Amino acid sequence: MGLLIGGLVLWVVAHVFKRVAPDARASLTERLGTASKGVFAAVLLLSVVLIVMGYRAAPFIPVYTPPVWGVHLVDLLMFPAIALFGLGSSKSSLRRHMRHPQLWGFTLWSALHLLVNGDLASVIMWGTFIVWALAEMRLINMREPDWQPYEGGSTKGTIRLAVITAVLYVIITAIHYWLGVNPFGA
Repeated sequence: MGLLIGGLVLWVVAHVFKRVAPDARASLTERLGTASKGVFAAVLLLSVVLIVMGYRAAPFIPVYTPPVWGVHLVDLLMFPAIALFGLGSSKSSLRRHMRHPQLWGFTLWSALHLLVNGDLASVIMWGTFIVWALAEMRLINMREPDWQPYEGGSTKGTIRLAVITAVLYVIITAIHYWLGVNPFGA
C-alpha cells in the first residue's frame, strides 16, 4: 500500500504546488525556464507509475459490496466523463457553460470507479482523486475568482469532441479487457 500512497502524495503535491506555492513555482520556472515543466511532468509520470504498481500490488481488503447495477451506470456515464475531460481543450461551444470541465470529468471518472470497486486500495486511490480534483477546483477559484467563459466553439467542435470521446471510450474498454477486467460486468 506504500507505493500507492506514495504515488498519490506525489500526484497531489505536483498538481497543487503551483496553487499553494506560486512564488516557489515562479522561482523554479525562472531558474530552469521551460525545463521546469519537464520536472513536473517527470514527477507526475513517476506518480502514475507508483500508483499503478501500488494499486496492482495492494491486497484485496473489502470495505463494502458494490451494487450489482453499478457496472451498468458506470458503462453509461463513462462517456460523459470522458467528454467532460476533453471539453476543456476542445473547440466545442459547450465549453462556455462550465468552469473546470476536465476536473469535473476526472471527478466523475473517479466516483464511477469508486461505485464499482469496494476494496480498500480503491477507496484510497479513487477517494484521493475525488478529494484532490474538488480541492484543485476550489484552489483555482480562490486564486482566480473572476472566470471568463470560453467565447469560441462551434457545432463542428462539439461533433469532433463526440467522435474523439467515442474513440477513447473504445480504447479504454480495450485496455480494461487487456488488463483482464470486463468493464461490462459478467
